[in-house]
Amino acid sequence: MPVIPYEGHASTNGAHPSAANIGRPAFQRAVADGRTRQRAAGDQLRMLTIRRRVVRVAVRKGSGTWPPLLMCNGIGASLDLLQPLVDALDPRRDVVRFDVPGIGGSAMPLVPYHLATLAPLVSGMLDQLGYPQADVLGVSWGGGLAQHFAVERRARVRRLVLVATSPGGLMVPGHPRALLRMLVPARRREGGYLAYVAGHLYGGSVRHDPALAGDVLRATTRLVATKGFLYQVLATVGWTSLPFLPLVRQPTLLLAGDDDPIIPVINARVMHRLIPRSELIVYHGGHLDLITDAERMAAMVEAFLTAETGASG
Repeated sequence: MPVIPYEGHASTNGAHPSAANIGRPAFQRAVADGRTRQRAAGDQLRMLTIRRRVVRVAVRKGSGTWPPLLMCNGIGASLDLLQPLVDALDPRRDVVRFDVPGIGGSAMPLVPYHLATLAPLVSGMLDQLGYPQADVLGVSWGGGLAQHFAVERRARVRRLVLVATSPGGLMVPGHPRALLRMLVPARRREGGYLAYVAGHLYGGSVRHDPALAGDVLRATTRLVATKGFLYQVLATVGWTSLPFLPLVRQPTLLLAGDDDPIIPVINARVMHRLIPRSELIVYHGGHLDLITDAERMAAMVEAFLTAETGASG
């Protein structure tokens, strides 16, 4: 399938759109009505015990028109971070979010885990929620989990959306300074530090307004336990999806920003070549646009999930 450059909200001077005219208005509306600090009215928060792990889950019930959209979050982020995206999606769509072990409201695991061991956890969560199949969206670190789940539990995934993500250990690395800063949990807690590094770390609209990253992360995430954060880092050690990407049979949408210092767009291009039924959209933006520009990104996700594509299930 084709590679589609997405123009979106192009600025008049050809630069990346600023937070003032893209990300910030949508996000500020969400903050203003309290949806990023507490669950939306339609969300149901619950604690599920799955394979002896206690996992915090949020479910937004829709009309049951489509399979639910299961979201796999980025490193160190609680499910609350994705609230602006949930709010921007069609309200008829069921949406499931969860905190991985040791993050947000999920219990800290006793020992480190690996990305591959989370597939049974996700499958068990869908079982308890009564969903035999789901569309799956993975962003950044969560994109790795989504890829693995789509191959290991093929029958449970109808369509796959991979946002600002990579094939893991064999990826084309981002800028060294961005990667080092990515491994500092303090970026989620210290406003001054975050404002200093945000543009270089996340790119896109945040580059023009570093305070936007602080607004997003402080308003939507809980404090991240250092141990839980490190467990997520360790979970991907030695993991890569490159050998099994040709086995991803689901229709797949790849969304990649052209100004993402953490995960360069070349990674999405490689994945697009290896995933048989994939479509790549390169959008103007950075690593956080799924949140800071949720309305634009949600429109692309919705168009893909509702499109007619052969035997998509």
